[in-house]
Amino acid sequence: MATLKFSLQNGWLLGKVAVITGGARGIGAATAKLFSDNGAHVVIADILDDLGTVVADSIKGRYTHCDVSKESDVENAIDIAVKWKGRLDIMFNNAGISGPEGSITNLNMDQMMTLVAINLNGVVHGIKHAARVMIQGKKGGSIICSSSSAAIMGGLASHAYTLSKEAILGVARSTACELGVHGIRVNCVSPHGVPSEMLVGGFRRILGRDDLQAEDVSRMVGERGSLLRGREPSVYDVARGVLFLASEEAGFISGHNLVIDGGYTSGCSQMSFMYQG
Repeated sequence: MATLKFSLQNGWLLGKVAVITGGARGIGAATAKLFSDNGAHVVIADILDDLGTVVADSIKGRYTHCDVSKESDVENAIDIAVKWKGRLDIMFNNAGISGPEGSITNLNMDQMMTLVAINLNGVVHGIKHAARVMIQGKKGGSIICSSSSAAIMGGLASHAYTLSKEAILGVARSTACELGVHGIRVNCVSPHGVPSEMLVGGFRRILGRDDLQAEDVSRMVGERGSLLRGREPSVYDVARGVLFLASEEAGFISGHNLVIDGGYTSGCSQMSFMYQG
């Protein structure tokens, strides 16, 4: 496992207890490391047992096998955190899959329902059981859900994936309305072009290039998929956004979707010649 280096080691989460689903690699692993660097105790919940155990051991955390489509697995991961440290302060619902691609006219509904069970139901399971123990703990909390730029702008992902990620925005807003009275904040992050294993795999399939690496995808996005030309995205950009939403620095932010996309979904730079002179 490569050494992860971060800034923002300011103890923002000192003594806090967090559960991260999909924490064995990519955005989840980067966030787990950054949380730990900032003083948090982290439970990693994933189906990638070997990778998850390595990450957990590296940050003196805990690992548990967790298929987020199974409510009992998510409930167990949260209960492990409570039994370990007596509380839960942060829930990062990060696990997800890319699902079926292709035309809507050929969409395999069984595959779509599998995607919904993981991407959407998994988030609902996380919010439900995190809220349960946070309400019991009477100390508030922060719940963060992974959505996507595909939830904001059409044409960035498959139909099934887009459906699931936009639904996450809705359930985050509605639960923020209910849980705010308990001091529980619910927010989303929406990454774009971040070279996770999922996105790199998608680029390889679409471009027919099995040799593509994460740095290749990051370079492509930096050149053509961002308003910040030349600024290559990384999983650490998302991890820092999640850290902010998890911390008291974001104590008055709830029901919000933090879009981490280099401005891509905010505007089009194809006519930037008009700004010359």
